[in-house]
Order: sequence, then structure tokens, then C-alpha cells
Amino acid sequence: MAGFSVSRYAPEERSVWAKLTARDSVVRRLDWPLLGSALALSFVGSLLVWSATRNRESLTHGDPYFFLFRHALNTGIGFALMIGTIWLGHRTLRGAVPVLYGLSVLLVLAVLTPLGATVNGAHAWILLPGGFSLQPSEFTKITIILGMAMLLAARVDAGDQLHPDHRTVAKALGLALIPMAVVMLMPDLGSVMVMAVIVLGVLLASGASNRWVFGLLGAGAAGAVAVWQLGVLDDYQIARFAAFANPALDPAGVGYNTNQARIAIGSGGLTGTGLFNGSQTTGQFVPEQQTDFVFTVAGEELGFLGAGLIIVLLGVVLWRACRIARGTTELYGTIVAAGIIAWFAFQSFENIGMTLGIMPVAGLPLPFVSYGGSSMFAVWVAVGLLQSIKVQRPMSA
Repeated sequence: MAGFSVSRYAPEERSVWAKLTARDSVVRRLDWPLLGSALALSFVGSLLVWSATRNRESLTHGDPYFFLFRHALNTGIGFALMIGTIWLGHRTLRGAVPVLYGLSVLLVLAVLTPLGATVNGAHAWILLPGGFSLQPSEFTKITIILGMAMLLAARVDAGDQLHPDHRTVAKALGLALIPMAVVMLMPDLGSVMVMAVIVLGVLLASGASNRWVFGLLGAGAAGAVAVWQLGVLDDYQIARFAAFANPALDPAGVGYNTNQARIAIGSGGLTGTGLFNGSQTTGQFVPEQQTDFVFTVAGEELGFLGAGLIIVLLGVVLWRACRIARGTTELYGTIVAAGIIAWFAFQSFENIGMTLGIMPVAGLPLPFVSYGGSSMFAVWVAVGLLQSIKVQRPMSA
């Protein structure tokens, strides 16, 4: 349209055109490979969850589509939360971090009160009306990332200093330590492990002194020994580590989950037995297959190629997140993206690794794939943060 000029229109028309142009710019600047990969993972996850639960009448109450619809609903709500996060923008949320952080701490504290409930052996949930439940630790991962990023980047983005000083780093670590200590009291060891990796990733991205990084690693090792010696962990958690160290230990008991998971994955071969045709899945040999062990359904029914596709899609999500982290010109955005990368990477590795027997069982869902509302909502909010960082960066970046 040669010679087109917005100035030809009346002020109210120019305002409408500016809004339409802004919306179009947002859509064009979204990271579509990231969004497409996340959607593909959620779609594959819905099929795997359906396959794992359609014959389990004790879970579905006679409705074979129960978990399929719930997983689709969770994905839809998560997608809406992503859109809301993009609309608000990570910079707007930066100003709301104190409120969000305070709410997340109150929620994890609520788990330790009579409001808390035990689900699948983990006292980490709050039961809601209508048969729904909330796992506050999933949202705490987000607030730790945002809170630490706000503190570590404040003076750097303002141009007052090149790197966070020691006092700022100490404050950021204290901010992360409070909810981590509460979650450890549940005890939810898997979530604490993820949070610890997030903290490490955030520090590395912030440009903090290496002394803090090495000090954190040393403190983590000392803390692990202290937790073990003080008896903070429940007996079933200690047994999981013992089974990891010795796979032959109690194969019909504590080692049962891992052994059945490896059998299921190994029986899939290259192309799998076909969706809904896995004998291990149909026979309900693998516990919690719709949540923590959903990868075993992919290994058995979709084979090495199908399971490999899931890993490739997760790799694309991490690759695009890394590009977003490198492309932004503000330290705050870089730190937020780095925290999400550390979260997704470790949780994916831990989940898949425990089904293969190369990592201890820690009760962590596979991002975008496993059934679970709290986890699904949290990872889609994280995608919204990544998209906001990309959309709001300067056009030249």
C-alpha cells in the first residue's frame, strides 16, 4: 500500500490503528518454535495420560475420558495464564514481586497447617472444593526466580554497577532460602532440588562472584548431609535413595517403580507397541503412570522414536529459552529466562532419568506432559514470561 500514512486518519482512528498495529507486532514477535513445542508436548501428554488412565476404573470412576478432559482443561487454563502473563508483561510483574512472593510463602506455610493434605505420600498439597488440589511449591519456583531477578538486577539495570554486590547476593539467597526451608519441612525433596538448581542458574546468569557459586555448592553438600543426619527426610524418601544406590534392593518393594518403569520402556523397542497397546501400561504394572512416570508410556507405546521426540521437543523449548536469554538487553530478563531454563532442564532430566534408573525417584512431573494442574499452570506461566521478555525487548535486539 504505497504512500500509506497513519496521519491521514482522525485522532480516534489513529488510536484504534495504533492498538491494532501493536497487537499485530506482539503476535509477530512471539517465539513460535517455543510456543509450538510446548503445545506439542501438552498434546502428546494428553494422549499418554489418556492411555495410562483409561482402564483404571479406581481412578476414573468408570469414565475412561476423565483424565483426558482434565488434562486438556489444565492445558487450556495454563495457555490462558500464558496469555495473561504476556499481556501484563514481565516488567509489570517486576513491580508486583513483593506481593506475589508473600502470597507464595503464605501458601507453602498453609500446607503445614490443617489445610495441607497428603497425596501419593507427599504432604505438599492443599485440597480445594470440587475435587481439585493445589501444590503451592510449583508456583514458588516462579516467585523465587522473579524475586531473585528483581534484587540482583535492580542496580545493574539502573547503571549503578556492573555486577551484583555481595550484600545484594546475600539478600537474594535469603529470599530463596525462606520458601525452600518451608518446602523442606513438608518434606518435598524433589521441589527443593529444583529450587536449588534454579538458585544456582540465577546466580550464574547474574554475573555474581564465583565465590558465591562455589560457596553455594559447598553449602548444598553440607546441607544434604545435615538433612540426612538429622532425620528430616521421611522413611520412604530414604528408601528411594537406597534403591537408587542399589537397584537390586527390594525389587518388589521400594525398587518396584523403577524396575517396572525400565521394563516398560525397554519393551517398546524402536517404534513401540502402538498407542493404547502397551502391555505394561494396560496391565497397570507401573504406578503413577499419568504423573511422575508418564515417560514410561511413551517408551513402551511410542518406542525409542516417540520418546526421543519428546526429548527433542523439550530440547527445542530450552534452545529457544536460551536464545531469549541471550537476546534481551536487560539483566532482569536474562536472569528470569536463565532461572526458567535451569528449572525446565533439571526437572526434565530428573523425571526422565528416574524412569531409566539413572536418577533417584523424586516425584517430579515431566514439564507440559505429566498430568497435574499446578505443574501445568506453572510451566505455562513460565512460557508467558519467556514470551514477554522476547516481545518487549527492543526491535534491534
